[in-house]
Amino acid sequence: MTQYTQRPMHPKENIFQTICSHLLPSACIICGVFQRLTLCLHCSIQLESDQLSNYECCQQCGLTLEAGELKEKRCRECIANPPYFDETHCLDRYDGRLQTALHLLKYQRRLACAHGLASAWNQLMAQSLNNLCADYLLPVPLSSEKLCSRGFNQSWELARRIDCGKHIYKNPHILRRHHHVQHQAKENRANRQIAIQDMFYINPQFQGQLESASVIVFDDVMTSGATLNEIARVLKDNGVSHVINWVLLRTLYPASRS
Repeated sequence: MTQYTQRPMHPKENIFQTICSHLLPSACIICGVFQRLTLCLHCSIQLESDQLSNYECCQQCGLTLEAGELKEKRCRECIANPPYFDETHCLDRYDGRLQTALHLLKYQRRLACAHGLASAWNQLMAQSLNNLCADYLLPVPLSSEKLCSRGFNQSWELARRIDCGKHIYKNPHILRRHHHVQHQAKENRANRQIAIQDMFYINPQFQGQLESASVIVFDDVMTSGATLNEIARVLKDNGVSHVINWVLLRTLYPASRS
């Protein structure tokens, strides 16, 4: 796997890239062809034909279902060990057409890719989720140290650009995260769950405001689901009644099912 070096992004650099993404000619985030839109018609059609909503997926965790799970509409893992979140909606698989654009956003700070990725979500997901009832939309947070290192939170850069009901309040400050130096990308499900325990908390400034609320949590990638499950636990411990995951890319075969 390609390793990317990171350097802190200066605030002026962040602003410059955002302005350029609006003023300069766009290129398709999938095929790279220069044109007005950030997702060309050809790639849009291909992405639409591949998107996960075309497949039978677990209503709770978004994982593609096996034949024996279709009747229940939930995977065996969610039935045996129900997660704290209630439903999950994913745009595409992690190893699909949008992976490169997401890597460019996260590891090479190509903020223009956030516009293209959000546009893909708005084009293919927003309409089907338009009538969803929720009070808040919260991005999965980065720790202060990671946010300083990367210069931005990729989940928020996507979440703030996606379309949702005007009654849904987007806020990147409600959820907070402690810093953890261990990388989890190559950890198995059990180790991820252990590592992520008590990693998230509610900003004291918003304590008590989530009582009986329905909350959407937006994440760029869902792998084992451990991060989103821990966030859902914290939210429900703080009075949230319903937790919905919106995920850009889903890893289809966690270690528990391989």
